[in-house]
Amino acid sequence: MSQNILEAPGWFQRAVSTPREDRIVPVAGCPIHYLRWGNPAKPGVLLVAGSGAHAHWWDFIAPYFTDHNCVAAIDLSGMGDSGHRPSYSSENFAQELISVCADAGFKNDTVIIGHSFGGFVTLKTGLVFGRQLTGVVLVDAPVRPPDYEWERDPKYSPIQPKKIYPDFETALARFRLVPAQSCENAFILDYIARHSLRQVAGGWSWKFDDRLFQDFKIGNMSEDLSNLVCRVGVIYGENSQLFSQAVVDYMFQVLDRSVPFAAIPEANHHLLLDQPLAFIAALRTLLAEWRHSKPQRGARPG
Repeated sequence: MSQNILEAPGWFQRAVSTPREDRIVPVAGCPIHYLRWGNPAKPGVLLVAGSGAHAHWWDFIAPYFTDHNCVAAIDLSGMGDSGHRPSYSSENFAQELISVCADAGFKNDTVIIGHSFGGFVTLKTGLVFGRQLTGVVLVDAPVRPPDYEWERDPKYSPIQPKKIYPDFETALARFRLVPAQSCENAFILDYIARHSLRQVAGGWSWKFDDRLFQDFKIGNMSEDLSNLVCRVGVIYGENSQLFSQAVVDYMFQVLDRSVPFAAIPEANHHLLLDQPLAFIAALRTLLAEWRHSKPQRGARPG
């Protein structure tokens, strides 16, 4: 265990020490790894990390929701400890999410929560499988107007060609957040980085597949957002470099006044790393409200 983890606050150490299961489910010929906390008889919550990230980004978040929920965190294909595919699509990712929900024992009272690219995948899953879900929460996952060329903007090419480092410590020192930002919680960065590496021929390298975005198309997210039939919530970093006020205004226009928008103060794009306890509090509040109210958006199936 690293010194950074040993010096982490008690809440963090207790969370990452909470018992969890490692599970694998095959989806379209690819092994998909996920973690599960809590009692499978409770309503499900599925957590989805961003591009190049992995399920362990949620180790210090998930245990705070097990009073009311069984919680799972997925490694999308091409990330973490899941298998790699020859090519990747939003349809495959959506199938991975819903397959993990089924394998984890989740039913139609499930909420999927996705950060950044994981939010786009969550949105696609809500569009295709929304009648099997209670709702989706988009965490600093900006949806822009349909004429915005996401694929062609170099700022949104988060996966760079991987390098091989001669030893673990050298590789660990190269860990960076994408998009780049500072983060005062060094103990969180250290924990995530240690779960991001694997030994390969010649040394150590990152777990993600650097071909992930080679042929990937994100599609018309604005249209997807407007066509959701399940509940939707939006949480974002108040200082996020991706989630400007213009993005907030646009998404609010596409949705309606029944959709909760929560800004986390003093947080950038990686808000669950910047302000984890504030993020937990905001998400707990949203889920509690959904447990005790009826949806105003669309019609829920009987």
